[in-house]
Amino acid sequence: MHASLSPARFIDSDHPLVIDFAERWRGASRDPREQAVSLYRAVRDEIRYNPYVFSADHDTLKASHALAAGESYCVPKALLLAACARHCGIPARIGLADVRNHLSTPRLIEMLRSEVFAMHGYTELFLEGRWVKATPAFNLALCRMFKVAPLEFDGRTDSVFHPFNAKGERYMEYLVDHGQFDDLPVELFFAHLRQCYPHLFEVDSAFLRGDLQAEVAAMKRVDS
Repeated sequence: MHASLSPARFIDSDHPLVIDFAERWRGASRDPREQAVSLYRAVRDEIRYNPYVFSADHDTLKASHALAAGESYCVPKALLLAACARHCGIPARIGLADVRNHLSTPRLIEMLRSEVFAMHGYTELFLEGRWVKATPAFNLALCRMFKVAPLEFDGRTDSVFHPFNAKGERYMEYLVDHGQFDDLPVELFFAHLRQCYPHLFEVDSAFLRGDLQAEVAAMKRVDS
């Protein structure tokens, strides 16, 4: 359990930005579960979800980098929640899974050349004697644009992506769980991504430019 409480390369819970964020959002309660719920909502909504910021630069995966940028994707956001939890004395770790995403933008699917999102990140928190999953990826504003209820977390039950959206359309499927880790297994992470999306690692990849929330907003204007 010591490793799940200690600062790490990517779960850099001792970074000043992480400490400030955790202290600001942990809430007044001393109950670890209530603190975890407060931190979950803060990471979910204060850091915009934008997969286009993906980079092969390892430093961009750090929890502190997500805070500095103000936007990120599922893996750094999951690492950030783990880092905040560790600062507050809550054991936490990162989980990785491949998921099929049926609710995305045409451009994002075209860029990935697949509906499978490899190495999706989630957080596991040790609360009330057991590990509980939390997924702080999609911020509230983006969920509203997609007409999907934001994913809530109560600290007692696993919080993973809804299988269906508000219209009953299939939204997300978990395909392969790669396991849970005390810090991001960066070599495994990039090796699997290179295998799934070799084109993303080409020089001047067009994928590295975009804003998902602005993209969805533009789609809504066209449809209206």
